[in-house]
Amino acid sequence: MGDVPSQAALKEADEAQLTQADTVRALKASLKEGTAEKSDVDSAIQKLKDLKLAATKLQQAFEAANEAVAGVFRNKEEFRAALVNACERRLFYIPSFKIYGSVAGFYDYGPPGCAIKQNVTALWRQHFVLEESMLEVECPAVTPLPVLKASGHVDRFTDLMVRDLKTNECHRADHLLEHALEAALTNRAQLKLTEERVQEARTLLATVGELKEEALGAALQAWDVRAPDTGNDITPVPFAFNLMFRTSIGPSGDMVGFLRPETAQGIFVNFKDLLYYNGGKLPFAAAQIGQSYRNEIAPRAGLLRVREFTQAEIEHFCHPEHKEHPGFASVADEAPLLFSRELQMGAEKKPQAMALGEAVTRGIIANETLGYFIGRTHLFLKRVGLTTERVRFRQHLQHEMAHYAQDCWDAEVECSYGWVECVGLADRAAYDLDVHSQHSKAALVAREEFSEPRLVQSLKPLPNRKELGKTFKQLGKAIEGVLAEASEGDKQCWADQLSDKGSFPLTVNNAQVELTTSMIEFKSEQKKETGRWITPSVIEPSFGIGRILYCLFEHAFYTREGDAQRTVFRFSPSVAPVKATVFPLLQKDDLNARARLISKALIAAGLSVTIDTTGTTIGKRYARTDEIGVPFAVTVDYQTLKDDSVTLRERDSTSQVRVPAGELPQVLQDLSHERSSWEAIQKLYPAQEAAPAAAS
Repeated sequence: MGDVPSQAALKEADEAQLTQADTVRALKASLKEGTAEKSDVDSAIQKLKDLKLAATKLQQAFEAANEAVAGVFRNKEEFRAALVNACERRLFYIPSFKIYGSVAGFYDYGPPGCAIKQNVTALWRQHFVLEESMLEVECPAVTPLPVLKASGHVDRFTDLMVRDLKTNECHRADHLLEHALEAALTNRAQLKLTEERVQEARTLLATVGELKEEALGAALQAWDVRAPDTGNDITPVPFAFNLMFRTSIGPSGDMVGFLRPETAQGIFVNFKDLLYYNGGKLPFAAAQIGQSYRNEIAPRAGLLRVREFTQAEIEHFCHPEHKEHPGFASVADEAPLLFSRELQMGAEKKPQAMALGEAVTRGIIANETLGYFIGRTHLFLKRVGLTTERVRFRQHLQHEMAHYAQDCWDAEVECSYGWVECVGLADRAAYDLDVHSQHSKAALVAREEFSEPRLVQSLKPLPNRKELGKTFKQLGKAIEGVLAEASEGDKQCWADQLSDKGSFPLTVNNAQVELTTSMIEFKSEQKKETGRWITPSVIEPSFGIGRILYCLFEHAFYTREGDAQRTVFRFSPSVAPVKATVFPLLQKDDLNARARLISKALIAAGLSVTIDTTGTTIGKRYARTDEIGVPFAVTVDYQTLKDDSVTLRERDSTSQVRVPAGELPQVLQDLSHERSSWEAIQKLYPAQEAAPAAAS
């Protein structure tokens, strides 16, 4: 019998796969830029397949030789199954509509789930909205079509899908092709694939995300891809599926609306009023916490991919030429794991801890404001209780970014599903305000006042009204209006075209007209300006609260040493669903009465507590509260009746101290708000070695 692989070997195999996956992504980017060959991509994909196969064999050998022992899970699936079981059994979250068979992509939060979600969002509001003096808004979830048409969601917020021709079940077309190609390459010997066919599969796999409808359909047919569960034929050509939930507004049904796919648009369309509220001054930030909706084709992975989810988004509006941030010095020394483009494209493929000040100075992060929010996000995720070694900030590769974006980073958290994007941070330039200005005809601009008046060269359009009226009739006035409101850049462009070609095109009321030298001229003039109108840039941090919660559940979950059945969540006191439980040591009237008084005092102090007078053993009651992550437990015993002191137990260490009941509310407030630590409390109060014996 061969050597049994260790957990260290399994971890090493997993890391090798992740590194190779980053290599494949970097080579795909290089292929688009013309600096890599297809053969390089094919070889990298094959190496990734080999690493996956080797890791699978290691995992199988480990599972065959080991049985699950206390606190040790044989694989990620076993760990995840135990976690989900604990979450559903203790009602952190459960599938929605269970008695009707559930609907994929929807989850209900139970009492502890609601509490911890509320605590995380309250911490987010404290950390960002209150500490940064942001302007918080709340906007409707139902959004009219014109708003989302302007933002691009109506036309571009789509995935390609196919349908099972017999059951009508829908599937993501690119996912089906990826799975089919991966299976073919894994089983190429059994399928007797020629070398040419293998190369074709590798090339397709490298570019599947870029295929359009017809090319994707042809590939699905060429590889005889069928519906995964039934083996039935699928529709021959994939079709675009818009991920927004469509609805109608009003009883007539004439006004089309959608459930919003993000909360950001409500902030953009309110920019003008928010700017006025802020005294007309830049920079300022607006924030919103609310529900968003995406009609995912085949949602899986629990809370990580759902159809309704909570977002917390910030839109920071600033001068496009001045993206310094006054608070940057406070985070400049923070050194999160940064996975820059350079590191992703390099040989090692690993993130590196780097001070944000250095990253901005070296141009790795585009500007101070973006760097500031990366730092603040890092601090928030740490405050929530995520393991910082399992949080990284990955910079988007050039081909991943929208054409208008200046720089984009994702806060990714490692969990059993791999690295999961939980926060997106992007410098979106002026794109959002520009498109809403164009479509709504509202000027979403800010006034910049100069410290000293400036002499500037300006082009003044001089339309020939007689000629415009003769040629375009009533449209002539609209043309004059567009010319008068045009930016200096547009006027310069038109003047150059007029000089070079004798005419230029102009869009007026959704119609395009051609203006010639007989209709208009541009006169250069010098004028004194005290200020100018600018379209602000937007820095956008966008948080997926559900994803952060799920990763927090994974990072906090463990089992007691020596007892695999005793599961524990090590939530930080600030986000724990319940701060303390109160137990009478025994089911006695005098102890129960005293426990109720102490519980009432703690609730009056603003602490969420529960009282357990069920009479089961103290150990079982501890285990029950450990399983929902309650950080502290208060035990009322016979000594309490003598000297008015109680036992206070800390969840993870299980150590105990003796605290006067009168001081307990302040002690638990300090611990819950993390103004004090358990170590500090242990120095202040005497240790309680064991529960006192019951009186006879």
